[in-house]
Amino acid sequence: MPELAPVLDHIDAQLPDALERLKALLRIESISTDPAYSEACVEAADWMVATLQDIGFEASRRDTAGHPMVVAHGGESAGDTPHLLFYGHYDVQPVDPVSLWHSPPFDPQIEPGADGGVIRGRGAADDKGQLMTFVEACRAFVAVHGALPAKLTVFLEGEEESGSPSLVPFLEQHRDELRADLALVCDTGMWDANTPAITTMLRGMVTSEVTVEGAKIDLHSGMFGGPAANPIRVLSRAVAALHDDQGRVTLPGFYDGVSELSDDMAAQWRGLDHDADAFLGGVGLSHPAGEAGYSALEQIWARPTLEINGIWGGYTGEGFKTVLPARAHAKISCRLVGDQDPERIGEALSAHFRSAMPDDCTAQVTIHRGAKATVMPVDSPLFTRARDALTDEWPNPAVYAGCGGSIPVVGHFQEVLGMDSLLAGFGLDDDAIHSPNEKYNVRCFHKGIRSWARILCSMTD
Repeated sequence: MPELAPVLDHIDAQLPDALERLKALLRIESISTDPAYSEACVEAADWMVATLQDIGFEASRRDTAGHPMVVAHGGESAGDTPHLLFYGHYDVQPVDPVSLWHSPPFDPQIEPGADGGVIRGRGAADDKGQLMTFVEACRAFVAVHGALPAKLTVFLEGEEESGSPSLVPFLEQHRDELRADLALVCDTGMWDANTPAITTMLRGMVTSEVTVEGAKIDLHSGMFGGPAANPIRVLSRAVAALHDDQGRVTLPGFYDGVSELSDDMAAQWRGLDHDADAFLGGVGLSHPAGEAGYSALEQIWARPTLEINGIWGGYTGEGFKTVLPARAHAKISCRLVGDQDPERIGEALSAHFRSAMPDDCTAQVTIHRGAKATVMPVDSPLFTRARDALTDEWPNPAVYAGCGGSIPVVGHFQEVLGMDSLLAGFGLDDDAIHSPNEKYNVRCFHKGIRSWARILCSMTD
């Protein structure tokens, strides 16, 4: 195992240079959703290739039908040292509305404050600042010891913020090259500013769109109201029937594959002392409204949900137009846990709406591609080593946490490459990712670099 102390000392001494390199990457306007920024995405990929080559990786840009991938290989295996793949993304979200930014979004600034202040700019936390914590940890090992600490593959994509259309085909085409013992993903966050977290549960997702059709045209409500079926009323009744009075989803088979939380994990989550009142109060709410019998944290991390994301029909403009609409629409998403089957849930959703239609109404249900939930093996020695390494760096012990959202690449790594992922990130809840004035705390960047150095060292023991 390479000596860790001089690597950490080097990281501390070189922090100003590391921040300058991060600022250079943040200046590249790599917005993946807008074709106008395609050349900037190529520029960011090339920048990452050059940076990785500079610290000894064999790195190359791999063009796709969309934005390029970056693949780099370095280091060697020794004994039982695992082969590790690090994943990140160099693309960023659009910056609108620009008027709400305090400084230009692609002119990153270090703003003074406690613990070194913050670095402000689009991509600072999602995901350029995060991926550079790993790159800078690798740089420190090479500077101090002349070599990387393990066999490493770096895999960066440029379409994460635009649905990753090229990702699965690329993984399938290059599975032998990319397969490793464990993936490292730094696109997550801390539990709080002093408590690092390893995310071990990610919810899957199914999304759907429903259209209820009635008459062939909109109808005058004075002439037809009463005898004519109203698609909005029909849709509303069907949507309301998706939950019972206890907040449980009523779809047959919806909870198949949902397991209760283990006693050990439940105890650890209780120890986090999550304040549900403060959590809801921060957005102007006061009372938990989800599945009865489960805490807010359990509902977010370990329970499935079905939510109506949009519902509309008829006239919704200024003033009033007294019509019975010919169509009504809804968008519905399900977050999945455990072994829930996205395909079966999509089928149950379709059957629910078809069976809820009265005479003269039909339902068209479109189910979009779903993704299963992912659960990581917290009993793995590599997870234990990483947790201990994070604990050594931060004031509070590292925790295993769930995540209410979805990170599809983790599921793709499992399905295509047969590989689990260790998710350890250093973002904070107030980083404003995807929003104006995105920032990344300098302390999180600094200690994130040190954290990856500790994790890499722990896995070569």
